[in-house]
Amino acid sequence: MFAMGNIMHADTVLVQRAQANDRAAFNEIVLRYKSKVYNYIFRMVHSALDAEDLTQETFLRAYLSIRSFQSRASLNTWLFRIATNLCIDYSRKNKKVQAMTTSLSIEGDDENDEVQRDIPDVAFDPQRLLLNKELGTLLNKALSELPEKLRTVVLLYDIEGLPYDEISAVVGCPLGTVKSRLFNARTSLREKLAPYLNSPG
Repeated sequence: MFAMGNIMHADTVLVQRAQANDRAAFNEIVLRYKSKVYNYIFRMVHSALDAEDLTQETFLRAYLSIRSFQSRASLNTWLFRIATNLCIDYSRKNKKVQAMTTSLSIEGDDENDEVQRDIPDVAFDPQRLLLNKELGTLLNKALSELPEKLRTVVLLYDIEGLPYDEISAVVGCPLGTVKSRLFNARTSLREKLAPYLNSPG
């Protein structure tokens, strides 16, 4: 908690300097977050070249709108929101990606969904699977087959470690919807990976 507080304080100082036209401060923000943002975008769009372009566009947009940034959200959340919006635009423009993201119709995430899942399927840990090279490859393939809205929340929660409230701010939907989408995403991933997770070898 103390370390997280230090990071947020350092981010606040960098943002204030960047808002005062300090180029070096913004470059420090890029250095601090570029790898994280790139990895997230890559898992969303599955193209290294496009992920690089979208990462650059994320930081370009951040630079152009840094003065409007307010500390109500963390810098981390703000950057992921920009990146997520760019990924959504990318999907809409790319028909092949659009077809892929609608190939699975797992909904059940209505804003009126009363089912509260505070601990969504803790037995399934995508982050741990990524540490195993073979399972990590299979997980990334399974992620690519999820509808975009499910893939977004599972990446933000399980891979990037954002809390529910920050994910809600990134994707612009209520907490209950975030939890429902996360539950559905994990259920789908576990089903896809079951043959490998349950194999004796």
